[in-house]
Amino acid sequence: MDPFRARSRARSLSGSRTRARPTRSGRARVLRLALPLTAVVCSLALVGGCSGDDSAGPSDPSTKPSATTEQAALASGNALQADYQKVIKDVLPSVVQIQASSEQGSGIVYDDKGHVVTNAHVVGDEKTFKVTTSNSETELTATLVYAYPEQDLAVIKLDKVAEGLKPARFADSSKVEVGQITLAMGSPLGLSSSVTQGIVSATGRTVSENREAGGTGATIGNMVQTSAAINPGNSGGALVNLDGQVVGIPTLAATDPNMSGGAAPGIGFAIPSSMVSTVADQVIKKGKVTDSGRAALGITGRTVLGSSYQPDGVAVVDVDDGGAAQKAGIQSGDVITQVGDTDVNTMVSLAEELAADKPGDKVSVAYLRNGAAMTAEVTLGEM
Repeated sequence: MDPFRARSRARSLSGSRTRARPTRSGRARVLRLALPLTAVVCSLALVGGCSGDDSAGPSDPSTKPSATTEQAALASGNALQADYQKVIKDVLPSVVQIQASSEQGSGIVYDDKGHVVTNAHVVGDEKTFKVTTSNSETELTATLVYAYPEQDLAVIKLDKVAEGLKPARFADSSKVEVGQITLAMGSPLGLSSSVTQGIVSATGRTVSENREAGGTGATIGNMVQTSAAINPGNSGGALVNLDGQVVGIPTLAATDPNMSGGAAPGIGFAIPSSMVSTVADQVIKKGKVTDSGRAALGITGRTVLGSSYQPDGVAVVDVDDGGAAQKAGIQSGDVITQVGDTDVNTMVSLAEELAADKPGDKVSVAYLRNGAAMTAEVTLGEM
């Protein structure tokens, strides 16, 4: 299982992964995808088809749509457009622009007390921010409540709640399905209150951020992949369905260095709304995250290289006292090579493999001790 260098990593439909970078500022980022972006192209497929058969005769007048059919299609299109406009009108008052000293992103109004949820990579190490709403150019001030880089989420609070702000409604992201229409709202490239549209392309992606590219280094499971355009500045904004509910927070966008300009259109990732609510509720109530809901092996490790100078496993530097690994008999000096049926050759790949698991899950861990192959069944702890 080779890691892929780029702005975000996500499980492909076949189980492979990509890396990506967060979209926090107006600067373009670079992503190397797990697999080459390829497509079977059929020029003018909607007009001429792909068969290459030019022998078709004149069109049959009886196959032309009737006036009634055309009217029905027009009415259906107008209804969909009206749905879009209603969602945008309802949700935009819940989306704000966040400006740190050198970075910019988006945020979602979480409640009527001025709490705003966003990405941890948007707030960075800063404590105070300027916030602009969709219905006013007046800058508001906000203060950091708590940042949780492990899930790339943060909560800030407006010093004064402005009129017209509207708490967003959050969906149960476990019910999100591929093919659902989505709208992404935020401030890409500083263009506040911008909206793009697409669909849910996939669910259950595991994505790892590149710390060197400005991310938190978090490995995030169960992300929602969308074809709605996600650009720098969209981070922390809202990905919503046609019911006007937030299904995720746009966090990462993909680019392909093999393409002109590096863009890989239509590949974006959002932190699922259920995880956003879980983290935000704890932060608002307790001032921090006390129950991450994320599985942990309970080790400190580092990537080791094999004889060919390629990543070859994760060396256990230390085990947490009373942690999952220690209870299973794993010791400092062991080299982890596999979790379940998946090979592990880097710390990143280990984090990715654990991202979809829950505390209490049991996994088989293969490792080397003084060159001898060993296996342990580990009951995972909590991060």
